[in-house]
Amino acid sequence: MSALKLTQIGNSVGVILPKEVLASMNVGKGDTIYLTQAAGGGFTLTPYDEEFERQMEAARRIMKKRRNVLRELAK
Repeated sequence: MSALKLTQIGNSVGVILPKEVLASMNVGKGDTIYLTQAAGGGFTLTPYDEEFERQMEAARRIMKKRRNVLRELAK
């Protein structure tokens, strides 16, 4: 566990993540990360967007089920 210090950034307050954390998350400057509240009251910081993944899974199911229709539309 690492202790992170809050820093004034303009009119906001931010936290600077160590380069090791960024590397393990496979993110860098300009990338989007998501902060979600965990069940126990804590928080999770992740590059993974749960809502987007649910939408993509639904799209994959539809594309698999309607593969022939999509193939005809692509002609």
